Amino acid sequence: MSPKLTPGKMVIASHNQGKISEIADLLMPYGMEVVSAYDLGLEDVEETGTSFAANASLKAQAAAKATGLPALSDDSGLCVVALEGAPGIYSARWAEREDGKRDFEFGMEKVRKALYDQLDDGDGRNDSRAYFVCMLCLTFPDGEEYLFEGRVDGKLQFPPRGTKGFGYDPIFVADGQTITFAEMEPAKKHAMSHRADAFSKLVGVCFGE
Repeated sequence: MSPKLTPGKMVIASHNQGKISEIADLLMPYGMEVVSAYDLGLEDVEETGTSFAANASLKAQAAAKATGLPALSDDSGLCVVALEGAPGIYSARWAEREDGKRDFEFGMEKVRKALYDQLDDGDGRNDSRAYFVCMLCLTFPDGEEYLFEGRVDGKLQFPPRGTKGFGYDPIFVADGQTITFAEMEPAKKHAMSHRADAFSKLVGVCFGE
């Protein structure tokens, strides 16, 4: 049986304000009243899984169990072809400084150094291909869950450009575009991002569109 969502309250199982805002915007047309794990004071779940799907499931299951509400989680990351898919599921950890604070300017510089060091000639732009992956997990209070994967391909560019996005958006240019995700207006990014791709699949199943 396919999952069906009716207008009502839903938990976004995240403490990342950028993700919370983006998912809330995507859900708005469907009458969902969203509240985040952060707003509810739920503990941030440690991402111990070895895949995007496993981490998304951990977060959604915990939020649904704690609240008795349907929960939607997102696990996503930047995958660089020349780095064999890194940072991937460790994208957030690559942005952590030694003091444990998350700083994506630090993370983007770490990606740049890893990319340029990967090639003997020091020119990482010889292969700047990259892609974002998003795995959405919808979990119901009874533990039933559904996974929806999205992806957007593109390339990296340095130095970072733009202030509208979050995470690694300032260094990512999607195929067919000339500006970074962080330079795009939110509505344009929402229409083409990895999260939008995953969300369109969720909408088709859960809202019958």
